[in-house]
Amino acid sequence: MNRPDAPNELAITFFYYHDLPAAMQFYEDVLGLPLAIDQGWCKIYQICPGAHVGLVDEAKGMNKWAPVKPVQLCIRVPDVDDWYAYAQAKALDKLSDLFANDALGIRAFVFNDPEGYQIEIQTATRPGA
Repeated sequence: MNRPDAPNELAITFFYYHDLPAAMQFYEDVLGLPLAIDQGWCKIYQICPGAHVGLVDEAKGMNKWAPVKPVQLCIRVPDVDDWYAYAQAKALDKLSDLFANDALGIRAFVFNDPEGYQIEIQTATRPGA
């Protein structure tokens, strides 16, 4: 049997939370992501066309909240400097310095969301990076 060859419709990465309303407020008010799908105990936000993050109440989801978060949500933006100034003004948790990674061709910074998921905001510094 062959793998289906129909194009994918969207991608969703799910994060699990003790306090879903606090996570929702952060992703809506701080990151400015629009709510795309409301499933009650799961809220799916659009990052950009085709890419989404799902915030799940860990009491009802398929997985549970864990204190260690070995995952990072990376969002590429046109101007990392504007976003960094905004992040500084918001005094985001565990905000890093703005850094360049010449090997990857990016400038970026990281911070944590309300329950410890790391978010990276980056801009490409060369075509194809």
